[in-house]
Amino acid sequence: VQLQASGGGLVQAGGSLRLSCAASGRTFSSNAMGWFRQAPGKEREFVAAISRSYTSTYYADSMKGRFTISRDNAKNTVYLLMNSLKPEDTAVYYCAARRSTCYSGSYYYTDYDYWGQGTQVTVSS
Repeated sequence: VQLQASGGGLVQAGGSLRLSCAASGRTFSSNAMGWFRQAPGKEREFVAAISRSYTSTYYADSMKGRFTISRDNAKNTVYLLMNSLKPEDTAVYYCAARRSTCYSGSYYYTDYDYWGQGTQVTVSS
């Protein structure tokens, strides 16, 4: 599975961005997907995940109510809608896919087998 993340950019605090992650190479609907982020000097952090069939979504506590993960299996794309952005949301955001034998999303980056290249999100105060 090859993943291509896009949609990052510079936004003011309180603003919104929608990230996209386009998948290719295999049947996208077979993969649970996740978003992680990494700020300079910090460890990679879980953001959100979604199961293969869109029946379950998972969020880090600090993102609940502000971020929404979704997927369009017909377009082989997973999205992350980010609202009410804060300066502390500034990071490189990565999308990731689990192998097709795993139905559910996961909070742990070690559970993901395929990674996109990342897209920078910068939130100014």
